[in-house]
Amino acid sequence: MTTQTASAAKHLPAPQSAPPPSAPPAATPVHDGADRSAPERGKTSIAEVVVVKVAGTAAREVHGVHDMGGGISRTIGVVRDRVPVGRPHVGRGVKVEVGERQAAIDLDLVVEYGVPITDVARDVRENVVEAVERITGLEVVEVNVAVNDVHLPDDDRETSADARVE
Repeated sequence: MTTQTASAAKHLPAPQSAPPPSAPPAATPVHDGADRSAPERGKTSIAEVVVVKVAGTAAREVHGVHDMGGGISRTIGVVRDRVPVGRPHVGRGVKVEVGERQAAIDLDLVVEYGVPITDVARDVRENVVEAVERITGLEVVEVNVAVNDVHLPDDDRETSADARVE
């Protein structure tokens, strides 16, 4: 019987083995930005008003700067500043041009009497460049300073003698 079993086994089809497991599918790359550096993940734009406010604030911080702006803008500014809900306009006397990576700034200043104008202009330039570049990341290519007036100590006194009615 063993011989018959052996011969019968020869006629049976060989057991089929399972196909070899296939390798897991290759992971498809995910493009969620993880493979790019931060500057390549989007665009940042800086509005002109941002540069105006930063430059105006930085210029006013310098010793010797009394006010900013030309005659008419200062006059309007004085009225605006006296309104109870009004607040000083930090952009008065500031004009800017802003590109994608650079900024150019023009400032109109009123300096205090007795302070060397060239020193004030230099200090304003340095302070404005440092503040704008640090805060906005823009390269400041130029800061033009125009001194339109000198504030005299007598300018602060209100003369009641000139008033016709009290």
